[in-house]
Amino acid sequence: MDISKTIAEMKKNPAFAENVGMVLVHNGVVRAWSRKTREGVTALKVTPDQEKIEAIRQEFLQRPGIFDIVIEARSGSFQPGDDLLFIVVAGDIRENVKPALADLLDRVKAEAISKQEVMTA
Repeated sequence: MDISKTIAEMKKNPAFAENVGMVLVHNGVVRAWSRKTREGVTALKVTPDQEKIEAIRQEFLQRPGIFDIVIEARSGSFQPGDDLLFIVVAGDIRENVKPALADLLDRVKAEAISKQEVMTA
């Protein structure tokens, strides 16, 4: 995802200027170590459930102050440093946008993405 282009597309909506005071972005990348064991990771296999991600996105679009949400979850095998997950949340004020991004990220990761780490030999 080109984050600048994604935000520029959001801004083309005539209602953007009236409704948005904050845009937050999450750019998840592959770590070179396991969160659980701190062992070295050489690759990460990722399988997102795109239908579940869209269902969660639709749910979060109903939250107060949220104007738009774009999510790109990549599928396949990735190396440390590779981009995996992009989330862009646009809304009115930080009290609405910050918790929406945090909660959305946690839900997507917990409910809609499966990962398998390939450890350093």
